[in-house]
Amino acid sequence: MKKNKGAALDARTHTIRPGRSGAASAPAGAAMDSRAQNPLRAPGVAEAIRWLRSHEAWIMRQQIRLVEIPAPPFSEEQRARAFREMLKRAGYRAEMDETGNVIGEARGLTEKIVLVSAHLDCAIRTEEPVRVRRAGTRLEAPGICDNGAGLAALLAVAAAFRAARIETQRSVAFAANVGEEGEGNLRGMRALVGRYGERLDSVIALDGASTAHIVTAGLASRRFEVMMRGPGGHSWVDAGAPSATHAMGRAIARILAIELPQKPRVTLNIGAMEGGEAVNAIAARASIKVDLRSESETALADLENEVRWACERAAADEREKAAGAAKSLTVEFRALGSRPAGRLAADSPLLVAVREADRLMGIAAESHLASTDANLPLSLRIPALALGAGGKGGRVHTLEEWYDAAGRVAGVERILLAVVLAAGIAGDRAKERSDEP
Repeated sequence: MKKNKGAALDARTHTIRPGRSGAASAPAGAAMDSRAQNPLRAPGVAEAIRWLRSHEAWIMRQQIRLVEIPAPPFSEEQRARAFREMLKRAGYRAEMDETGNVIGEARGLTEKIVLVSAHLDCAIRTEEPVRVRRAGTRLEAPGICDNGAGLAALLAVAAAFRAARIETQRSVAFAANVGEEGEGNLRGMRALVGRYGERLDSVIALDGASTAHIVTAGLASRRFEVMMRGPGGHSWVDAGAPSATHAMGRAIARILAIELPQKPRVTLNIGAMEGGEAVNAIAARASIKVDLRSESETALADLENEVRWACERAAADEREKAAGAAKSLTVEFRALGSRPAGRLAADSPLLVAVREADRLMGIAAESHLASTDANLPLSLRIPALALGAGGKGGRVHTLEEWYDAAGRVAGVERILLAVVLAAGIAGDRAKERSDEP
């Protein structure tokens, strides 16, 4: 069996001993309820950890296979079908819902659900087939970290859960969801929240790499498209007619001149632009796609108003300069998505469960603000957070994205312990589980 370089199980004290990292382990704390118990004492948990440690190569292979199946926003079906087959081979009665999410459930003693999710989609749409480049534990490909690492961790934890037949109080739903990236507008998570309704106890979203952070606050965002349309024309014969591309250029200049506050922090990005028909034609159309983010909903609304005014003013400037020519030039705005903000309470049982898992693992993670699938449940006051899948990654949302799986096993062990603690240890009187998941 392959050993974890970061920590080792102590069968006598039911803790995880530190390895080369030197992080101190902590003894199990006194249990206030099932979420506060030492999960290493629960039937199957130590076995599940051993399973994860002996399947590192398998986890790597599944990650590569999934990432090499293209899954840009709104085109996740092929990857989803592959993930469903992986869940079935792990022993789950996996299904795909109408939205495209793949779900496998591990039944607990109650109907309450702890949802563990990882998004299927990749932010980058590539023209060529995706091929993962590997050098040792380092992998390179678009989406290999975000969210190939999350999907691999989701599958690994689900498979270990099933292999070790772990019993929990609450049921656990493992879901690979669509619609997190780009214009997806969290449609997969919206469907999952709607599916479980009042049964939904809490949500753990797996996104990207690392164990250094716990995302406990959702970063609000608004995404929209700005479209300008003019009469077009011949570059010589109709010279002077308003140009959609010229007007959009003016708009971009005005937008980038907006002074962005730092407290509360807001960010602005023009992520895509297109327009025009030919080099010798006055452009009849132009468009940009804008992404605004902030920790403050009020600051976000103010910035959106400024961006809209900048576009309207730019169009007016272009119309005014078109003396003696057709002056028709319109501006349209189309919403692409809105992510609500939210924050997990510091004393939330879900956060307490993750902190306890970190204590057992010797991990000192900081609370973090980010935009993830956890935004939606947080905005609805459903306890939710996001965790990285271990290892390291970088150049996310580029063609040079990379992920280094060294240290991954600590990340998936941490997730396993957090899920067991969040779902609650079933105890000695757990019901007999049937062979069906």
